[in-house]
Amino acid sequence: MRARPEGVPRRLLRRVPPLLTPLPVRADGTYPHLLRRLAKAQLLILDDFGIEPLIAAQRRDLLEVVEDRYKLASTIVTSQLNPDDWHAVIGDATIADAICDRIVHNAHRIKLSGESIRKKESLTNGKKSAK
Repeated sequence: MRARPEGVPRRLLRRVPPLLTPLPVRADGTYPHLLRRLAKAQLLILDDFGIEPLIAAQRRDLLEVVEDRYKLASTIVTSQLNPDDWHAVIGDATIADAICDRIVHNAHRIKLSGESIRKKESLTNGKKSAK
């Protein structure tokens, strides 16, 4: 199983923790360029949302990205968390409401169940899975 569909450029797949790391591009002036690139991408995949709580700068960055893309381009968010739990990860109720308004309320949700593919693959390859 592939992590991204064949033909989808890798630059459109962004893991959320590195994407929202306090961006060093702010200092060198490339931050507005990065935001424009994220806003213009036809599809942005935000992978692993909610792995760790967001700090203030990350909340603002995420809001800016989803605001720029709202009703203009597709965004896929993958998360181990139920969207009802996103407010706690985002951390600020007002910003969380704004982000969720733009993502959750206009979304098609797909909830996966069953064992982890990684766990199944490790068992198939004769490796012990981490618990």
